[in-house]
Amino acid sequence: MNRIDTCFKALAEAGKKALIPFITAGDPSPEITLKLMHAMVEAGADIIELGVPFSDPMADGPVIQLASERALAAGTTTQVVLDTVAKFREQDNTTPVVLMGYLNPVEAMGYETFAHNASVAGVDGVLLVDLPPEESRQATQLFAAKNIKHIFLLAPTTTPERTALIAKAGSGYLYYVSLKGVTGSATLDTEAVAKQLEMIRKHAQLPIGVGFGISDAASARAIAATADGVVVGSALVRRVAENLEQPEQIPAKVAAVLAEMRAAMDEGIKHE
Repeated sequence: MNRIDTCFKALAEAGKKALIPFITAGDPSPEITLKLMHAMVEAGADIIELGVPFSDPMADGPVIQLASERALAAGTTTQVVLDTVAKFREQDNTTPVVLMGYLNPVEAMGYETFAHNASVAGVDGVLLVDLPPEESRQATQLFAAKNIKHIFLLAPTTTPERTALIAKAGSGYLYYVSLKGVTGSATLDTEAVAKQLEMIRKHAQLPIGVGFGISDAASARAIAATADGVVVGSALVRRVAENLEQPEQIPAKVAAVLAEMRAAMDEGIKHE
């Protein structure tokens, strides 16, 4: 069984929701990323989304765009990201790792080579923002052959018919983008999210993680009330950017934000 399936099964049995942090691999260096991954797990992360830096991250706001620029300047390639996952696996063979990014770096490496190298490194899932399900069959089949889940995005504008199509194509979990716009947007309507998740569940059996607009413990707790997972990215990447002059402090600073979210999410579940 894939680590993602195992994770969601265990969380459901425990009555908990997944905390899914996103960071950009190689920001500010691969060495810090590795330490940060372990620190996030200690702070309560259930699944780690690791951004593969790309020069044109069109779905991302300025915070994550700058993180990609810093990572690329530090020499972070797709293979370096995979090597970082492999090093993480030397100490942690349990926590699922999902690579999130864009199609270009995968195509540059080659689908088959990427799928093979990702599997060897210990990657559990891949989310390619700009690969729609209609064009994904080759990638999906190659990933499935290596026991790698292919995760897709859903948006507030996704129709019920397209939701069913995406749910059929995807595996692992669905990533619901909670608002229109790019990562780091500030407005989050939790009631609207709850209504949309109700619609999605009529067409999909996969767990649903919700991201975009989740910036603190309160918003994490509110989303956890209805979603299966809470994805937080820009709030963490911002902490990285704020501590670039003292990079050794980055893991602790990011972990502190996650620990607050984890506590709020668990407390909210207790009071449901």
